[in-house]
Amino acid sequence: MRPRRRTLAATTALIAAVPLAIVAMSANASIPPPAAGWTQVWGDDFNGPNGSLPSSSNWIFDLGHAYPGGPDNWGTGEIQNYTNSTNNIKLDGSGNLRITALKDGAGNWTSSRIETQRANFKPAPGGKLAIEGRIQMPNVTGEAALGYWPAFWTLGSPFRGNYWNWPGIGEFDIMENVNGINSVWGVLHCDVAPGGACGEFTGIGNSRTCPGASCQSAFHTYRFEWDDAAKTFTWFVDGQSFHQVTEARVGSSVWNQMTSHAGYFILLNLAMGGAFPNALNNNQPTPVAATQSGHSMVVDYVAVYSAGGTPPTTTTTTSPPGGGGSAYSEMQAESAAERSGGSVAPGDGGSGVHQIANGGYLKFSGVDFGTGPARQFYARVASGAGGGVSGLVEVRLGSRTAAPVGSFAVGNTGGWDAWRTIPANISNISGVHDVYVTFTSGQPAPYVSVNWVKFGT
Repeated sequence: MRPRRRTLAATTALIAAVPLAIVAMSANASIPPPAAGWTQVWGDDFNGPNGSLPSSSNWIFDLGHAYPGGPDNWGTGEIQNYTNSTNNIKLDGSGNLRITALKDGAGNWTSSRIETQRANFKPAPGGKLAIEGRIQMPNVTGEAALGYWPAFWTLGSPFRGNYWNWPGIGEFDIMENVNGINSVWGVLHCDVAPGGACGEFTGIGNSRTCPGASCQSAFHTYRFEWDDAAKTFTWFVDGQSFHQVTEARVGSSVWNQMTSHAGYFILLNLAMGGAFPNALNNNQPTPVAATQSGHSMVVDYVAVYSAGGTPPTTTTTTSPPGGGGSAYSEMQAESAAERSGGSVAPGDGGSGVHQIANGGYLKFSGVDFGTGPARQFYARVASGAGGGVSGLVEVRLGSRTAAPVGSFAVGNTGGWDAWRTIPANISNISGVHDVYVTFTSGQPAPYVSVNWVKFGT
């Protein structure tokens, strides 16, 4: 069983590249406000000094030619070596992330691939989730572009640490492009491979040209929406829908398999060569001798939005001060048995621990998980942190230096009074434990306030 082969039939590729002499638009340098009815739940605007790496609070680097213990060449046949060198990936100082593919004198290619720390992006029951990015594809076309494979996509959280359960855990390809063709592909991968409800290894996909300026010459906004009530996945470019898959198309069993787990993580990468670009090059290997080194996928921002639904955090029962109660009741941050960092102040209809920075922690003693197992962690948080300031909210058991059993990243939520309930998937937990909620950031500035924390099954 192959873990991930993102290919599309050649019949989906009959859209000719039409290079346009249009100067690329500049980046926004910030995430635009959400549309009416939507709330931003996560994002990265890639603001920061020129030559710096993307935030480790938000992103994990995938390195080399495979996940540890996973299939060679990432299961796709791509040939590049992924690095965390600023030659391959960096902020450009103008509000962009640049991922650049380079060929050395020996003919070896390097590039970069990152994935979000968070792996629990999914809509609330009956609600909607949108994942959006504003991206310029590598500005190269024709023979010089053969082998270039930029992508903005997601994988189901159970893939982490397994690497062999694809495609059942689900994959949403929000934006894919190969060989400098003026088209965006949106693809769903699911069920089993080969074959199955998604027709693997091809998947269920569609493509269209980018509106106005070509995909390569300008930024365009690529968006994926998951509507839990309507049971639909829909793909957009610049606000125009071009692909949709319904539950009815794949069947309820397959749909539930890829939507009932903890959620998804987001990936950005620029591959070179592999099954998809080869397929659209008359099944001939790419890159070729004429392929130009040094072109970049440029990302202005990535953001996640939610709308509607009923969050699975309806209980208002509270645990005793300091812990000693149920893991499934709200544990008020200001009542922690131990606290380091932040200050107690009113907020969100009660009190909380405000403006916590790197190194802070909360301890709740003797928290009872019962037979559980607990698989979710929730925290009611807010942040008015400045641009580029973010960090992790982590859960540890028994000691504040123990390995985290779960975490999520948080940056500016719209202000220190803009409270959000954010979930994180955790390891299966049962029994009684001292629970430490720790705060880790690469910046010294405060980045989060906490009202309460709780767990769920």
